[in-house]
Amino acid sequence: MVAPPPITNTIRRLRFDHGEMTQQQLADRIGVTRQTVAAIEQNKYSPSLEAAFRIAEVFGVEIGQVFQWTKSGS
Repeated sequence: MVAPPPITNTIRRLRFDHGEMTQQQLADRIGVTRQTVAAIEQNKYSPSLEAAFRIAEVFGVEIGQVFQWTKSGS
């Protein structure tokens, strides 16, 4: 059985809930590439702490509403 990634996120849902914001629009607002947003959204890449806070700020939510961490072995 494959373990789930330790950090998951709700970015796709948040983008949809905020006027169907595109990955490019989010990328422009946080200062990264669209490819970086796509990788973060797909749990293929964990963002820097600064980028994580910027994403939460864009959506006007707490960082814990964007990113969830699962302790390994749980």
